[in-house]
Amino acid sequence: MIRLTAGVDEVGRGPLAGPVVAAAVVLSPTHAIAGLRDSKKLSAQRRIELAWQIRRHSQAFAIAYASVTEIDSLNILNASLLAMRRAVERLRVSPTHVLVDGGHVPELTDSRIEMRAIVGGDDSVPEISAASILAKVCRDRLLRRLDRRFPVYGFARHKGYPTAAHMRALSEHGPCAIHRRSFAPVRRALERAS
Repeated sequence: MIRLTAGVDEVGRGPLAGPVVAAAVVLSPTHAIAGLRDSKKLSAQRRIELAWQIRRHSQAFAIAYASVTEIDSLNILNASLLAMRRAVERLRVSPTHVLVDGGHVPELTDSRIEMRAIVGGDDSVPEISAASILAKVCRDRLLRRLDRRFPVYGFARHKGYPTAAHMRALSEHGPCAIHRRSFAPVRRALERAS
């Protein structure tokens, strides 16, 4: 049996706004991509360049989301696992092994797929690094688009993370439709506004 390994990672667990985004990547055995590492350790421009190469040269990739509503109803960990499961199950090839960054693995429909969580995998396993990069580039692009819909919050700059500027905007304007109401700072802003 041919071994097909997919790397999986998510981006966006810490922000106060926007979805969590997961990616799954099966790299090509014949086309290595140089420079893969944890997306947080790369410049924005380098991430974009690598994301283009990953999309072009990987054997398969898929990107999936868990919405703000799902985050609020399931909690952020379970929503992250849901996004990961969706990404794996959207791959156009069926992997035999799935390597996931962190300490948890999603539950897949196909229980025959071997799953393994690897702490720090986004910087040590090329497939997970590739997934980290794709998810980060995708989420950043989405938050730039959402910034146009909700310009007072500065999503294009901080991507929904709780920076001082974001906290000020949240305090001044209250939460918008893409804020995660289950997160304490957003909940407090809602309470102040009511």
